[in-house]
Amino acid sequence: MLDIKEVQLLLNPEQTKQKIRRMAFQIFEANFKEKKLVIAGINGQGYHLAEAIVNDLKEISDKEIFLAKIILDKQAESQPEIQIECEIDTFKKKTVILVDDVLNTGRTLAYTFRPFMSIPLKRLQVAVLVDRDYLNFPVRADYVGYNLATTLNDHVKVILDNKKEYGVYLY
Repeated sequence: MLDIKEVQLLLNPEQTKQKIRRMAFQIFEANFKEKKLVIAGINGQGYHLAEAIVNDLKEISDKEIFLAKIILDKQAESQPEIQIECEIDTFKKKTVILVDDVLNTGRTLAYTFRPFMSIPLKRLQVAVLVDRDYLNFPVRADYVGYNLATTLNDHVKVILDNKKEYGVYLY
């Protein structure tokens, strides 16, 4: 539940679902020749976004789609350990799309690249629902649902695991 006084709804449930579906189509089109794709969501709302993208991809494509979960502490200053809930062989010689809800400074996604650097991937791409363009790390998203220019004091909250509050909020 959002218990913040001044909350602005940026994307309602229908708009959010449309953005996610468009992202799925973009992923499908950019990877048309691939027979298999791995969608790896970062724990929390990033993983819920990955699940939604996988569901849409399965509706529009006959590709073999794998879903993986990446576990890390988004609040930690450094990431000593990043866990992947999927067999490493699942990723080998495949296109992997890392998924997170919001791209703010790029720190979380930059840390997430580390475990994939020792796996022989075909390609590594990034998908985010909201891109805020405040990058401190050299990370860019290949697939973006919504670009948003905000102040540094603004916060963006994506909620994909609660039907009553499903959407994107600014506070």
